[in-house]
Amino acid sequence: LLRRYQLFYYPKDSSATTKMCQTFFPENLNIYERTKYDDIHQEDLFVGNRVNVFSRQLNLIEYGDQYTANKLGSKKERTLALIKPDVVTKIGDVLELIYSSNLIVTKAKMTKLTWSQAADFYVEHQSKPFFNNLVQFVSSGPVVAMEVMGDEAVSLWRGLLGPADSAVARREAPQSARAQFGTDGIKNVGHGSDSLAAAARELEFFFPSTIGHGPSNTAIYSDCTCCIIKPHAMSEGLTGKILNSISAAGFEISALEMFSVDRANAEEFYEVYKGVVSEYTSMVTELCSGPCMVLEIHGTDTPQTFRDFCGPADPEIARHLRPTTLRALYGKDRVKNAVHCTDLPEDGVLEVGGISVTHSCTLYALTSAPTLFPLCRA
Repeated sequence: LLRRYQLFYYPKDSSATTKMCQTFFPENLNIYERTKYDDIHQEDLFVGNRVNVFSRQLNLIEYGDQYTANKLGSKKERTLALIKPDVVTKIGDVLELIYSSNLIVTKAKMTKLTWSQAADFYVEHQSKPFFNNLVQFVSSGPVVAMEVMGDEAVSLWRGLLGPADSAVARREAPQSARAQFGTDGIKNVGHGSDSLAAAARELEFFFPSTIGHGPSNTAIYSDCTCCIIKPHAMSEGLTGKILNSISAAGFEISALEMFSVDRANAEEFYEVYKGVVSEYTSMVTELCSGPCMVLEIHGTDTPQTFRDFCGPADPEIARHLRPTTLRALYGKDRVKNAVHCTDLPEDGVLEVGGISVTHSCTLYALTSAPTLFPLCRA
C-alpha cells in the first residue's frame, strides 16, 4: 500500500515531521509531532533518495515547494563515473576521493563489457585514432559504473580525474586520480561525462530507467561468500575504507552492486534470526534504512576466512579480541556493525544471489538461509 506524505525537515535543530497528503486522504491527515531526528541529514534530502522517518520508509519524489527546490536541488547534478579495468582493485581509493569532495554515489555496479558494448558506449570517438585501443582496453576486464551526484557533479568529477593523459596529470594536477593511479592516455583510471546531456545518455546505458537492466554484473556464484556493507556505513562515508581493508587483506572482490531493500524483503532476509537474536527488529530497520552495497568475495575457503576477517558481531567485543577486523574498525554496535557476512560456508553462493538485483526485480524469495533471490514483479 503506497501513500503520499509531506516530509518537513528543520535544519536548525535536525527535527522532522510527516503529514499524509490531504489530497489523497482527506479523512486522515496523520500528522506527527515535530521531533528531533538525528538519523536524517540535509544532504540525504534529494529527489530519488529513500529515507526512514519514524520507522516509515519514504521515497523522495519531488520537492514540496520552489524554495526547497532552489535550496536543495538547484545545483544538483548526476554524472557517470566509470572506473576502468586498471584501477578496479583501487575502487576504495577512488570512492574516498569522491566522498572527500562532497559527492555521493547513488548507484554502483561492477560489470564486464563486451567489445561491442564498449564500442557502443564510446561511439562518439569512433573516428579517433585511439578508438580501437580504448575499446579493447575497456572490454579487457571488469569496470565499475557509478552514478555520482552532487553540486555541479559533472565538472567536479572530471576535475577529480584530472587531464586525460596521466603523464600530463602528474605535471599539472598531481593530486588528481589520474596523476596518482593512471599510466597513460588510455589506462587513465576512469571516464567522466563531459556534459549533462552526455551524463544522462551514459547513465541510461548502465542503469536504464526503462525496460532492461543494462550490462550484467560480474558475479560468478562459485567458491564465494557474500558481504553487505550496511546502510549506516555507506552514509558515514566508510565504503571506500572498508573496500580498501578487504583488498589489503588479500580478498578478491569478484562482484559489486549497490541497491536498496524494502522492509518486507529485509524481514525475509533476516527471518532465520527472528526469535534467535534480540536485535532482529533493529537489524531489519537498519538494512532498509538506505542503500547498501553487496560484494561477492571469491577464493578458496573464503566463507570461513572472510567471516573471521569480519570479526565478532559485537564491535566492542571485536575491538578487545580482534582489533584489526572490519567490525572492530568500522562498527558501532551489534546492529550497526558495518557489514553482514555469510555465516555458513554452504550458504555463500545462495546469498550472493542477491547481487543480481535490478530496478525491475525487486522482490526476494527466501530459502532456508538468509538469502536474497530476485523475483521479477509481475
